[in-house]
Amino acid sequence: MTHQQTIPSSLFLLRSSTLALLALLYTAQLRGQNALRDIPDPDPEVQLRMFQVADGFEVNLFASDPMVVKPIQMNWDQEGRLWVVSSTVYPHLKPGELANDKILVLEDTDGDGTADSSTVFAEGLITPTGILPGDGGVYVANSTEVLHLKDTDGDGKADKRETILTGFGTGDTHHLIHTFRWGPDGLLYFNQSIYIYSHVETPWGVRRLEGGGVWQYNPKTKQLEVFARGLINPWGLQFDRWGTALLTDGAGTEGINHAFQGATFVAAPGADRVLRGLNPGQPKHSGLDVVSGSHLPKEWQGSLVTNDFRANRINRFALETQGSGFISRQAEDILWTDHIGFRPVDILVGPDGALYVADWYNPIIQHGEVDFHDPAKGSAARENMENHQKRQSPGSQTRPAPTRYPGISRKSASE
Repeated sequence: MTHQQTIPSSLFLLRSSTLALLALLYTAQLRGQNALRDIPDPDPEVQLRMFQVADGFEVNLFASDPMVVKPIQMNWDQEGRLWVVSSTVYPHLKPGELANDKILVLEDTDGDGTADSSTVFAEGLITPTGILPGDGGVYVANSTEVLHLKDTDGDGKADKRETILTGFGTGDTHHLIHTFRWGPDGLLYFNQSIYIYSHVETPWGVRRLEGGGVWQYNPKTKQLEVFARGLINPWGLQFDRWGTALLTDGAGTEGINHAFQGATFVAAPGADRVLRGLNPGQPKHSGLDVVSGSHLPKEWQGSLVTNDFRANRINRFALETQGSGFISRQAEDILWTDHIGFRPVDILVGPDGALYVADWYNPIIQHGEVDFHDPAKGSAARENMENHQKRQSPGSQTRPAPTRYPGISRKSASE
């Protein structure tokens, strides 16, 4: 059974009427987990009307197709522009298809909470899953490699491409290296997931990570090391103001995870002991940021925001120190909806203090879990997924697109 329907892409902004903004990057796609019934209207305005938000917040549209299409990760630069990696070929190329995934730069020039421009900084990429401005350009996770792209003539387009690292595994496209973050030490951190086996040659020797974990890279010395091992599909990584590393797992069940150099978590190959998460029994989460800025409630400062993409909601967790570690308690949800296409994957506090959320808007959230068999044709109806972009999101075993909401101000961009 195939469904012919236009699938727009959008970015929403969520604001607080008194305090902050929550911005949503939105990519609408068809909904349907098994039989593909009860597909909701993909119009962003319909989704907006269905959002339920915490007191004091509101949601508005920040950008939509064609300004943003199928975003996976986003980060801010020092000029307040939002850099987004976008993939229309995820999770794989069709026969004969040429990869042409893009880096988009969104800018709100008049501060009204709506993007005024969208620039294609680079294209011709294949399944980019991480992006981070820095060192005069932008670092990009391009499947098995880390690239650094620069614009040397000021036209807003990348014209210099350097391969920084290569040799990362390809076992599963939603487990590729991803989620780029600057650490408090000025080093580049990024994650990989359980089915990726990486053997990377560096000037310091071959570095290996078989399974999930967190990488640490020094751009000045070109030294690559494993920072932490384990977790199943960790699509959230962030540092608090004290330099504490925190993780979420898109296929785990323990909420927030406290990481540090040498930490070993569940599913790490050969581990004798592992650290447990701070919220046993919690669902899978994708994306992570630490609340900061005067636009957000005082009692929220230092708490964590992340996406429960399976339940179509955005969670908040309050942290308390306990000895050398933390206690994490779930607080009231920031946003929730009965719109089953809402799949938030990334979340950031923006430079204006609002919360920006990447919404993959995908009806399918597991590889191979949906039957595309068409009884009328007696074969797999691949047209559904390929022509209508019904693709899993990278985050869980699936990854959604960026979303923006007005209700939390856009202030700080690190994840």
